[in-house]
Amino acid sequence: MFEKLRKGLSGVVNKIVITELKAEKLHPILEDFKLNLIENDVAVPVADYICGEMEKRLEGVQVKRLEDRKEIVKTSLHEVLLEILTTKEEINLLENVERKRKMKEPYSILFVGINGTGKTTSIAKVAKFLMKKGCSVVLACSDTYRAGSIEQLEEHAKRLGVRMIKHKYGADPAAVAYDAISHAKARGINVVLIDTAGRIQTNRNLMNELGKVKRVISPDATILTVDALTGNDAVMQAEEFHKSVGIDGTILTKVDADVKGGAALSVTYVTRKPIVFIGTGQTYEDLQDFNPERFTQMILK
Repeated sequence: MFEKLRKGLSGVVNKIVITELKAEKLHPILEDFKLNLIENDVAVPVADYICGEMEKRLEGVQVKRLEDRKEIVKTSLHEVLLEILTTKEEINLLENVERKRKMKEPYSILFVGINGTGKTTSIAKVAKFLMKKGCSVVLACSDTYRAGSIEQLEEHAKRLGVRMIKHKYGADPAAVAYDAISHAKARGINVVLIDTAGRIQTNRNLMNELGKVKRVISPDATILTVDALTGNDAVMQAEEFHKSVGIDGTILTKVDADVKGGAALSVTYVTRKPIVFIGTGQTYEDLQDFNPERFTQMILK
């Protein structure tokens, strides 16, 4: 996982350690580092920010005789990366669900993202995660266009042993979501997880329709799924969905197969919204809470 990004970070630390900490000496090293970041799916504005911050923090630093230069450089890099990955807003899913449970209301999550990002599988993984924590769950198929979408979510519902609310293909997606929330209210179900059509981010009609679903049900959270392997495409999707629909957080999928690792930094930087989970495999158990500190330490190992 993230071998290339880790190698690039390690390389820049080793180069700076043997360099005089002056702007004219640091600048060429950081320019090379910027290219390395971009090659590893870090978006250009994010790479610019990281290199600018590193230069600012290290220029003119006086290293005392017994201080470890390498530790000083690594600490600066750690701080910069952590600042990018730590957002003002956080989503504590279990706390939020519990708060709604006390109000005798279901907590609703609208999942958005284009086809192929692992959205439907991520919904099943989140359902499993919540069920293990003692929450009751209902799924809703508001993807009423893609052939096989209803059957796909239905199969997950059967395997998990939960109910799925569906209408016919071509039905109003907002009506399906509304019915699912009404069903959850009537039966005291804690969480409603709503699947939507794989929106192509440049298709205005589809984006507008997604906006309509959101207006009708006012979900407690809107979560975007992005595929870590798509690199800068993931960043463009995140920007467009956030601008068009408004997201509260992301799930980064296929992280286990990602050797580059830049998507996590980039998506958080452009949306200023937290990564809630990362997908690390094919089974329902392969979902991890995203922890910025743990992630930063992992890529700086």
